[in-house]
Amino acid sequence: MDRRISRVRNSATISRQLFVDDLSDNGLQWHFESVILSDACIPKSFLCHLYAMRANDALKKLFTKCRDGKIRVLKISIENEELTPASSLKPINKWQDDYDKMIKPLIVENQPAYILYRLDTKSPDSGYDWLFISWSPDTAPVRQKMLYASTKATLKQEFGTASIKEELHGTVPEDITLDGYHKHKRNDTAPVPLTTAEEELAELKKTTATTDYSVETRHQTLSGVAFPVTDEAKQAIAELGKGIHEYIQLKIELEEEKIHLVTACDISLDKLPTKVPSDAARYHLYNFKHTHEGDYTESIVFIYSMPGYNCSIKERMLYSSCKAPLLDLIQSLGVTIRKKLEIAAGQELTEEFFQEELHPKISLHQPKFAKPKGPPNRGAKRITKVQELASSGQEN
Repeated sequence: MDRRISRVRNSATISRQLFVDDLSDNGLQWHFESVILSDACIPKSFLCHLYAMRANDALKKLFTKCRDGKIRVLKISIENEELTPASSLKPINKWQDDYDKMIKPLIVENQPAYILYRLDTKSPDSGYDWLFISWSPDTAPVRQKMLYASTKATLKQEFGTASIKEELHGTVPEDITLDGYHKHKRNDTAPVPLTTAEEELAELKKTTATTDYSVETRHQTLSGVAFPVTDEAKQAIAELGKGIHEYIQLKIELEEEKIHLVTACDISLDKLPTKVPSDAARYHLYNFKHTHEGDYTESIVFIYSMPGYNCSIKERMLYSSCKAPLLDLIQSLGVTIRKKLEIAAGQELTEEFFQEELHPKISLHQPKFAKPKGPPNRGAKRITKVQELASSGQEN
């Protein structure tokens, strides 16, 4: 045994390349350092598990039901060297309401597992979107954690990587709760931490931009008024782009000259008109989820509501001037706006209104060009020079 370990140590470089190449041929992503660590030798029987790990027939049948939308959550375990279903539940309410009720009972202390959770959104090519949760508690045996980590890529490939919209990894139960999921999404949208030198450089650029006056900067300021936007509003805008919120409303504090967040929530289309004030202007962002020509799609719409002359002249001017800079800020936060709308009252926001604005009907009938008619009374026919010469020649 000592000689065998010595040979492994002496040929670590060669074994590393052979091991990585061998696993890559079998569709597995695995690093040599995870298997041979501190000159430790992993049993050959453990490596054999990596080659043979596949989904059993029962799990493949459940994968078919998952694609049909009949399953909300599916827990998968590794038993007898194969991927097998541990439990599954059907959807009851919206995915946010079902989440904690279904996920928490599936968590077993000291036992890793995979959990596939179905969201309510759909992609045109892959159907329902799924959240892939890998539960690997710190207290689990090292061998179990290594086994589940090595099989993760295989499971995703058999289920269909196109259907997995997001991934969530947890080592403690709080990591994979609904609050933990939202925290994970907020961390993705958080700005990258900067060093002291980078912060000073960014501040210098900001100061230079505000003090540089020229013909070009004068032209830029004439296109709109860029009021500052609160951090709370910026965070809500970014979260809407990630699908955390369906609707947010923004307003301008006239005295403070700053754009604030009014509300950020999920709301159905039939209740959307009630959010539009009848006596004040507002900016709105709404994720319109609908079906067009049989395909499910989501379109983020920017709505500028101005209730006519119920607002003061100053309010109308400021909302109109701040709109363009605000749209630039929204797009810089990663939100793609499909349509910009302007309304006078909330009653205009109907299913038909959004459909017509986002998908206008194209008329296939193209009328032919009609030659215009001449004047009704042309008068006596005029004699041209050619006719005069012809008539004079006949007389001669």
